[in-house]
Amino acid sequence: MSFRFPRRGRSLAPGQRAELTLIDLDGRSEVIFTADEVIEAPNWSPDRETLVFNSGGRLFRIAVTGGTPEPIDTGTLADLNNDHVLSPDGSTIYVSSDDGHLYAVPFAGGTPRRVSNTHATPFHYYLHGISPDGETLTYVAIEQPSGQRRVNVFTIPARGGPDRRLTDLDVPNDGPEFSPDGRWIYFNSELAASQAGHAQIFRMHADHGSALEQLTFDSFVNWFPHLSPDGKHVSVLSYPPGTTGHPPDKDVQLRLMAPDGGDLRVLASFFGGQGTINVNSWSPDSRRLAYVAYPLC
Repeated sequence: MSFRFPRRGRSLAPGQRAELTLIDLDGRSEVIFTADEVIEAPNWSPDRETLVFNSGGRLFRIAVTGGTPEPIDTGTLADLNNDHVLSPDGSTIYVSSDDGHLYAVPFAGGTPRRVSNTHATPFHYYLHGISPDGETLTYVAIEQPSGQRRVNVFTIPARGGPDRRLTDLDVPNDGPEFSPDGRWIYFNSELAASQAGHAQIFRMHADHGSALEQLTFDSFVNWFPHLSPDGKHVSVLSYPPGTTGHPPDKDVQLRLMAPDGGDLRVLASFFGGQGTINVNSWSPDSRRLAYVAYPLC
């Protein structure tokens, strides 16, 4: 492959590759791009033409038919992680930076605008979802009041404004995302874990975090629930029992379930994990998903 990504962060093992893959609801998959460096977390543009992913602290776009990636100008931001979402109208990419803040960047590229707030105690933002009307972002914050590390779910206006806490738990929570009707936020949590690291999928009302409901109950470690635009499916990245967190380089399953947690089934099994499907990568027509696998040759 002639295209070179910036080198930053984790690297692939010798002989390993990153495969940007599209899969339909029947499990038929197609690799549209292969890289010999880490690429992560594809988003699908609302016009169905483009995927956005990150690599080496930068963002790139690529046609859903494949081809050569194109860098997206993010101004002074060169330390982006794999938490990014697109506005419903496709005009803006909201990103998380390793400086701990959230920014809005024009989809066409340009000067970033900071969305997040400065806090008196350590508070690191990790973005995950945007409301259907594009007005509100949901994220997890790593808080360290008095040195105690806590990871909880919040929302913030996309234009900037006050943070709203939705969970106040001492166990880790991650991956919050709005349902297409805006009523629910889905997320993974260790709230019901009998051992550290055993995350399951939950949902709660998006207004104040009420009506908390657990949706998965099995031995897998379940992360990153993503709602299809038509509201009929939730995709989940499932790790082997005993996994702690969401590491790379594991035998994982991409599973689908109904919004209430029913009808759970395996869509695909592959070598992946961190970076595979950290953000919502459903196609706008709810017929396909994009993900990254990291097979070892």
